Amino acid sequence: MEIREAVIGDEEGIARVHVDSWRTTYKGIVSDEYLDQLSVEQRTENWRRGIGNNSLYVAVEDGEIVGFATGGKERTGNYSADCELFAIYLLQKVQGKGIGKQLMQVVAMDLKKQGSTKMLVWVLDLNPAKKFYEAVGGQRVGETMIEIGGETFKEIAYVWDLEKFVNK
Repeated sequence: MEIREAVIGDEEGIARVHVDSWRTTYKGIVSDEYLDQLSVEQRTENWRRGIGNNSLYVAVEDGEIVGFATGGKERTGNYSADCELFAIYLLQKVQGKGIGKQLMQVVAMDLKKQGSTKMLVWVLDLNPAKKFYEAVGGQRVGETMIEIGGETFKEIAYVWDLEKFVNK
């Protein structure tokens, strides 16, 4: 398994992971109607524009992108964090193998090199992966309500001190 910075040509693999992981992770949380309308083609276009704009890393196993993580400047300005883990998704078949932590650490190291000191992530309260963020030392600092597919969900904010996190 290799973790590397995303390059042009990775966008379809990233999009496939994005859509597939939403459909497995959020099944029973977000409506099936919303999950069914997710499009690899649309996400491919979004990721094509995103490569090179933020810290974006992929996990590759046997030539297949099986996960990705991306981060950049914190978007709300409401917390002590100066950077944010925007997204981290893995195919279900590779979850629980430590790949998520590795992806998160390379993004954190990249953001730290850019001068950031604290990283924030938002996670749906009903997302079982919330336990992952707690297990890797995330400190709960806030919550908000968001809308997905016409439904309202609670999101939880976690923060890490990058110096401590990247040296674990």
